[in-house]
Amino acid sequence: MSLPADLSPLLEPLEDLARRAGAVIMEVYQSDFAVRDKDDASPVTEADEKAEAVILPGLAALAPGVPVVAEEQVAAGRIPEIGAGPFWLVDPLDGTKEFIKRNGEFTVNIGLIRDGVPVLGVVLAPARNELWSGTGSTAFKADRTGRRPIACRPVPATGAVAMTSRSHRNPEAMDKWLEQYPGATLDFAGSSLKFCLVAEGAADLYPRFGPTCEWDIAAASAVLLAAGGSVATFDGAAMAYGKAPRFLNPDFIAKGRG
Repeated sequence: MSLPADLSPLLEPLEDLARRAGAVIMEVYQSDFAVRDKDDASPVTEADEKAEAVILPGLAALAPGVPVVAEEQVAAGRIPEIGAGPFWLVDPLDGTKEFIKRNGEFTVNIGLIRDGVPVLGVVLAPARNELWSGTGSTAFKADRTGRRPIACRPVPATGAVAMTSRSHRNPEAMDKWLEQYPGATLDFAGSSLKFCLVAEGAADLYPRFGPTCEWDIAAASAVLLAAGGSVATFDGAAMAYGKAPRFLNPDFIAKGRG
């Protein structure tokens, strides 16, 4: 399938699909769920699998023929041929450790890659009733107060707010890196929420030291790019997508304007 140049008509159907997946996740979240370890020792729950089972047919209906690289499918050895065309990257439950801790900081991530760039993305935090989405040069946040456009703020010369992970931290690397930003403060969030806080102008920087997979960041990167931000490796190279079969990312920095 060839997708239209203007992807904005896909945005609200994609938001609806993420919410359907989020509803399934919350059913499990409110139950006495079990936790298992995958082959890579990362945790997985029934919620991861049930959410992916909602998302995959939803994407097939929304964009027939566009391949879907989804975390649990890849873990099971089911990796589609992505070729040179567009493809989806899906993490049905990003922040499984936060889900297990029941702190609410987990998300549903659905992102579309075209020409190597995240061009459409939805990030839903179902326990917080917050959703971020974006394509082109427009990004949105929806919460209990409604749906509204969002945009990054310029990174300030002093007093920048840098985000870091609650569960995957490298304090020594972070402290050294922050020395280039006078007066910077550090804040914490789980899963893709760090990108989203930069996208909405509540934070300025998110440096990542350590492994991530493409499905961890594609959707939130699309939102951040649409909000006017950027995501690049520490040497300034653009992030590459489609690195089969493992889809691993290098270290990177996500930042607001400028």
